Amino acid sequence: MVEDRGYLETLRSIAEMARSVETGQSPETSEGLVASHNGAAPGSCILKSLPARLLVRAAETAIRVNPLNAPHLVGMGDMTSNGRTAPSPQRISVVRQKYWGPSARQLPVSFMENTPIDLQDHIIAHLNAWAQTSCVSFVRTNGVGTVRISRGPGGYYSYLGTDVLLIPQGQQTMNLEGFTMQTSEAEFRRVVRHEAGHTLGFPHEHMRAGLVARIDRDKAYVWFWENYGWDPLTVDQQVLTPLDEASLFGTPVDQTSIMCYQLPGSITKDGQPITGGLDINTADYLFAGSIYPKMALQMAPGTAADWDEKDDVMAPDVQAGLRQTGSVPVGV
Repeated sequence: MVEDRGYLETLRSIAEMARSVETGQSPETSEGLVASHNGAAPGSCILKSLPARLLVRAAETAIRVNPLNAPHLVGMGDMTSNGRTAPSPQRISVVRQKYWGPSARQLPVSFMENTPIDLQDHIIAHLNAWAQTSCVSFVRTNGVGTVRISRGPGGYYSYLGTDVLLIPQGQQTMNLEGFTMQTSEAEFRRVVRHEAGHTLGFPHEHMRAGLVARIDRDKAYVWFWENYGWDPLTVDQQVLTPLDEASLFGTPVDQTSIMCYQLPGSITKDGQPITGGLDINTADYLFAGSIYPKMALQMAPGTAADWDEKDDVMAPDVQAGLRQTGSVPVGV
């Protein structure tokens, strides 16, 4: 294992040097999944990051779109001349929530390549699986979408939530390498719905501290290199760095979430696999509904209370009740 570590550290150095001389791409945006040895797209997703120079703008954009993205900035800023606290750019840049906000919203979707209409519809239908409990939906546009999907090389990935607003219009915000109408329904559910979750602002479930703690770092480096060609830096970023759960979740750890990788027992400390999710589960739907509440679901037909008509509250009592709240109708 010591020799493996030395070999992997060498790989890390080579990868970092290679990234430093790439032209036109920053290290943060150039990382994509490496094809497996048979040339097929690998099965895992990379959550794409913005260039470091855009982190402050991304956080400011997230807060502008949805002020609830920055609850933890209170008391973390610098004192201004008027005695108020203003978050510094360094503080703002640590914002991790990139949710779109609780109001109903449609995200326009376009496709980078010439894509058959039936395939476009099928992909969008799977993106909208989350709309079962959330107020955000995806709609096709003939123009340039906020969400731009490519089926070209690069594996599977998406940017997180409002970060898609900072991606140049000539670049995709989501990649679904090789997807066609011949792709299995199981793969549509597993991959497209997972990437849609990222676009809605949901990070990787397997990066929660409770699951990261189960992973053997050395074994993970070897396994991800052998299976996906990931260097240790990528494994650190995509698997082994715990997220700030207090600001992102508020729900129990769920290894069956659609947002969780399937990881084998061979790289965990207890020998038990992290099962991962193949489709949106009940907890996923509930969480999406809590972030993007769909009010109509709270008013389902047939659930209204009822009583005898003689007990109906009459106008004078309604007015009295309004006076108690301090809201007195005009003319009363």
